[in-house]
Amino acid sequence: MHLSPMQLIQGPVTALLCVNLIAPPLPAIAQDAPATKHAGTRPPYESGEMHNDQRILHALNRFTFGPRPGDLEAVRSMGLDAWFNQQLHPATLDESVLNARLAQYPAMQSSEQQLLYRFPSRELIRQAMNGRADLPQDPVLNAVYQNQIDREAARLQSRQKKTDASPAPQPASPAPKAIALSAAMESMTGDGDTDKSESPNPMAKDPAQAESAVSLSPANPTSQPPADEALLGSIISLPPQQRVARLASMPQSAFDDFIKPLRPLQREQLAAGLSPIQKEEIEAMAGPERVVAEELIASRLTHDIYSNAQLQEVMTDFWLNHFNVYLRKNGLMPYYLVSYERDGIRPFALGKFEDLLESTAHSPAMLDYLDNASSIGPDSLAAERAKDNAWRRPANQKKSNEGLNENYARELMELHTVGVNGGYTQADVVQAARIFTGWTIDRPAREAAFQFNPNRHEPGASKVMGQKFKDHGEAEGRELLHFLATRPATAHFISRELAERFVSDDPPQSIIDRMAHTYLSSGGDISAVLKTMFHSPEFWSTAVYRAKVKTPLEYVVSAVRAGNLEIANLRPLANALRQMGMPIYGCVPPTGYSWQASAWVSTGALVDRMNFALSLAANRFPGINATWGEESAADAAPSPEFEEARLESRLVSGSVSVSTRSAVLDQFRQQSLNNTPQVVDQPASVQVRPQFRMRNASPLERQDQLLAGLLLGSPEFQRR
Repeated sequence: MHLSPMQLIQGPVTALLCVNLIAPPLPAIAQDAPATKHAGTRPPYESGEMHNDQRILHALNRFTFGPRPGDLEAVRSMGLDAWFNQQLHPATLDESVLNARLAQYPAMQSSEQQLLYRFPSRELIRQAMNGRADLPQDPVLNAVYQNQIDREAARLQSRQKKTDASPAPQPASPAPKAIALSAAMESMTGDGDTDKSESPNPMAKDPAQAESAVSLSPANPTSQPPADEALLGSIISLPPQQRVARLASMPQSAFDDFIKPLRPLQREQLAAGLSPIQKEEIEAMAGPERVVAEELIASRLTHDIYSNAQLQEVMTDFWLNHFNVYLRKNGLMPYYLVSYERDGIRPFALGKFEDLLESTAHSPAMLDYLDNASSIGPDSLAAERAKDNAWRRPANQKKSNEGLNENYARELMELHTVGVNGGYTQADVVQAARIFTGWTIDRPAREAAFQFNPNRHEPGASKVMGQKFKDHGEAEGRELLHFLATRPATAHFISRELAERFVSDDPPQSIIDRMAHTYLSSGGDISAVLKTMFHSPEFWSTAVYRAKVKTPLEYVVSAVRAGNLEIANLRPLANALRQMGMPIYGCVPPTGYSWQASAWVSTGALVDRMNFALSLAANRFPGINATWGEESAADAAPSPEFEEARLESRLVSGSVSVSTRSAVLDQFRQQSLNNTPQVVDQPASVQVRPQFRMRNASPLERQDQLLAGLLLGSPEFQRR
């Protein structure tokens, strides 16, 4: 049975989602209270602050990616204050489970230089093709390079054939009258799309999907011809090291013809017994850039799901969004982002803001993303040399795009420190851009290390926001970072962002002022600011309980954590985040993703969430397993009401309202009346294929899967 869009909007569960996610929730202590009072009696006193377990659940929902089964009891046992102080010191926590899972991604522990060498980017491959880079002597790594060289040569040859086959360019002809008139009307009314230089679509394919070669582990489309069973059998019969060597000995075309048609089970057979590094080697033969991008995203999700240092991971997410860098800026960005997150953000997430600001300012990821790496001072030695050599440039050669670039300087003040109303002017932006000239990247495709190039640096003193900075080379930029990090405007800007993330979409000014005061008195100590927020009455007000709508990342990760699911494949979660409009590292503008509910609440978005919840609960994602049932000695199967109550206590911390519970059970009964499981459909404009199917499950399992999916889609679960 399929629901039409109108039926969907009128359905009980989706109606609750649309209404309850937009309207402020009632405090849990007052939910479903009787509407009438005895005449002449004083209403019972209700505290304006949370108490007991409600405080614990509130803290778990704000300072973690969602509670797991048993977390409430654990925090209750040790005490909420002790738990929060422990979270502020992540080095004291046991991360053995997390580290065991991260061991699957050895590339993520490599330095930038090692990463670029083992998984060559297209830029490095082109250097090798032009004789400007040597091929490795190791036979397996040599095969990685040679396969990419052959693929790149084939791409260039195909492009040349298309160029040769295209007709000669004709003189431009005037636009037809109808088109010209239409354009004129659009320009007059403002209805036309006048911005032809907009940023790339953030929902476009990420680098992990852009490679023509196919990864070893994901399921493959059925458009490929059948795999060579005899060849596969001969290869998987070899010991792991010989298996890798056999694949490395294949010519690129033969390797692609072998690897692409493999089915998921065949891929598992090929990977059986291989070490994580050996798996990476085979995947790199298929596409090295893809390995880096996929492991980067998988590593991030692994931290969010499995780390016991949840506050550190939540703050890492916060700062990665604050200092946003876009994954698809170019082919080198995935490589830069590995160190950016691992070395530049996470270690400083709970430390001093100035250290974090310095770290991001020196990062190749930030220098590349905001184009400071190519910025040259107008009066620098490099600019003078460029002017002297300009006459030698052929007439048909393009001019260099290098010059003074203001992008980083502008975002440093507008988004990273003092904020748009922080008291700076356009002249200050230009002066700051001059100070940061010379901050660049050493050998971007090989070393990818920060470099200060004095030849590019603008000589002379500068003045920013009334403060004079003498010409001290790189130290001049450090002085400006210190100046900005210690401004009162920065203290208020950072405090407001933190309060918006942790308290409410419109946090009270009183808590912002208190946090800003702590920021200034502690020298920008992030942990101290969080402590002030934690001990503020505004944070514990019942008005903010479940008042924050989860972002897609928070929603997806919290669902996995609440269900305590077994995850062997993280790609479905990454795909779900793309579908929901929040791909990891996928925000194009430097503003980062919004923390506001208005950015994430719409009919189409809520349908995507419900489809994800139903698919997740029904084990429709390969490599993700959910077990909802419990062994029972009772002769009769548990009733839907009994199972709903059991699953509700497991999945939704703090329970759901009577209206939500009734809607979930009503929807379950409607589904049960049909022989075929119902699919949650969506408006045509959303254009998302419904994913919900339940196969190979007993009636009781189907009951639990459906109830669990509906609860994960409930408004109470979607709120923090």
